[in-house]
Amino acid sequence: MDIQHRTGEEGPVPFRSSRFFCVGSRWYFTTREGFDSGPFASRQRAEQGLERFLNVVRLLPEEPSLH
Repeated sequence: MDIQHRTGEEGPVPFRSSRFFCVGSRWYFTTREGFDSGPFASRQRAEQGLERFLNVVRLLPEEPSLH
C-alpha cells in the first residue's frame, strides 16, 4: 500500500484502504467521495475503470476557493 502524502497533505499520513473490492465474482472500485463503480469482470478491469475515471476527473475544472 502506498503510504505517501497526497498533494496538500501535511502531518501524519492517514490510514488508507484499497479502492478495490470484490462481491461474489464481480469487482468494484470506490472513490474518496464514496462513489462505488462496477461491476467489472476482474480486478484488472476495475483498475482500468478507475484509471478512466481519474482521467475524466483530471479534465474537470477546479472548484473555486471560498477564501
